[in-house]
Amino acid sequence: MKLVTQIKLMPEAAQAAALSATLRTVNEAANWVSGVAFEHGCPREYELRKHTYAELKARGLGAQAAQHVIKKTRDAYAALKANIWAGNLGKPGSKRWIKAESKPITFRPEAAQPYDDRCLAWQYDALTVSIWTTAGRLKNVRFSCSPGALNMLREHRKGEADLIERDGVFYLVAVCEVPEAPLNEAPSAFVGVDLGIVNIATASNGYRAAGRGLNRHRKRQLDLRRKLQAKGTKSAKRLLKKRSRKEARHTANVNHIVSKTIVTAAERTGSGIALENLKGIRDRVRLRKAQRTDLHSWSFHQLGAFLEYKARRAGVPLVYVDPAYTSQQCSVCGHIDRKNRVDQATFACRACGFLADADDNASHNLAARGETVWTAGRESRVPATP
Repeated sequence: MKLVTQIKLMPEAAQAAALSATLRTVNEAANWVSGVAFEHGCPREYELRKHTYAELKARGLGAQAAQHVIKKTRDAYAALKANIWAGNLGKPGSKRWIKAESKPITFRPEAAQPYDDRCLAWQYDALTVSIWTTAGRLKNVRFSCSPGALNMLREHRKGEADLIERDGVFYLVAVCEVPEAPLNEAPSAFVGVDLGIVNIATASNGYRAAGRGLNRHRKRQLDLRRKLQAKGTKSAKRLLKKRSRKEARHTANVNHIVSKTIVTAAERTGSGIALENLKGIRDRVRLRKAQRTDLHSWSFHQLGAFLEYKARRAGVPLVYVDPAYTSQQCSVCGHIDRKNRVDQATFACRACGFLADADDNASHNLAARGETVWTAGRESRVPATP
């Protein structure tokens, strides 16, 4: 299983200037390669190399750096084509589709640049790296990370690392190949996880992660952004930049805590996890204008991704199930009725009289569906006919 580890670089002033100039040079070169690729109809990487490699070398890029710039550009066009085929940019002929198709891909001056082991060397004991730049090889560039991240780098680092610049700070994002734990093929039960906005996650084992604190934090950030944007002074813009991504970092931290709690409980009890498949929910639902901010800031996909990779590391089975009618179906008798959902928090079955918290009821329905999906998807254990 591939995971990434983010390492913070702490270069000296001259080293930081060289790293910044390198990123701007390679991304300027990538923009030129992108224009050539667009002009020639996005050819394959080998064809694109024939048109651009000599010019990149003339611009002062090393051999490996030139190869990475070409590959990075070609991969960007491949990703664009995949998004178009998947319908992620709207229907053919739509404004967004035409905008993506009608001009070359551009790269930000501080966009990520891949490095392989020929361009980047790690000294774990000294906590330094040696890295290629357009000004020559920089040696003894210090980095900082947690003990856990350092241990992961030592034992599992494999492949490329990306150099990025964020708000004047440089990071290396290294790929690590982490072995997965043996999968529990016979889970004792399934823990259904109902995702929501009022409650971030409600599990059928009794765990509930309330969303009150996170929603308050989002509202505070939104109100502060509005005030600073309305003020418009230099100090207000400086504070806006300083606080950028604060909400995203806080949300990611909360999702990490919630997902770790659920996976740890499932691992301890030998259970699997049943997660609702919410892909496309923002396109399906229709809400009032006042509710749209909450819907579009809802980070259900990130929480699902965290649950998935943590479950794989722990050997916990995880299945996605159809969430249709789980909020209207009684987890005791199976009766489905829109009127069963009295309000956001209350479920009352019109058939058997079962009364429960609405999210708890939905999580038990998801757990039952997870067990059904797991049983249907397993290989047959029936011995072959002699």
